[in-house]
Amino acid sequence: MRSVEDIHRAPIGRPRGFDTDEALQRAMVVFWEHGYDGVSLTDLTRAMGITKTSMYAAFGNKEDLFRKAVERYAEDTASYSIRALQEPTAREVATVYLTGSVRASTQDSRPAGCLGVQGILAAGHLGQNACDMLAAWRDGNRAHLRDRFQRAIDEDDLPAGTDPDTLARYLMTMANGIAVQAAAGATRDELQRVADAALCNWPAA
Repeated sequence: MRSVEDIHRAPIGRPRGFDTDEALQRAMVVFWEHGYDGVSLTDLTRAMGITKTSMYAAFGNKEDLFRKAVERYAEDTASYSIRALQEPTAREVATVYLTGSVRASTQDSRPAGCLGVQGILAAGHLGQNACDMLAAWRDGNRAHLRDRFQRAIDEDDLPAGTDPDTLARYLMTMANGIAVQAAAGATRDELQRVADAALCNWPAA
């Protein structure tokens, strides 16, 4: 057994023996494929190639790891939602948003569906911090879309009297439905047709 003196002489701040970025990426894929409740700590650490001790030290508990995985997903796979806001017209915003949702939910090398939607469906099993993070992400997306559509109304790109918040909710509801259908086995072509049909109801300028 090491003495107290030996412990005090031990090096402090020794670098971790694994790539935390790669480990988080792997955890993200596991959560994406199986959901929060569908994976154990053993499943996660095996996929990440690390021990439970290392996972706790680097990421915290399972809920903390899930929160970080969703943040990674939002910055990477779901970044189409931010890119869409830069489009010049409201209709093009909606087109890029829905097409991005279809593509993100039907990647050959990734699980089907949306990690964020999986998380929201499992919210009752999450702690308060993770639930708050998911709610903030969802509400933030809606607020960005609502503000963009309000700008479109002000610029006469959308009809006066259009409710920008309802339009934002409509778009997000369609995107979430696309993700659920993808997880149930719908193909990219099938879901793109759904996205195209949703745009048929888009208000004319």
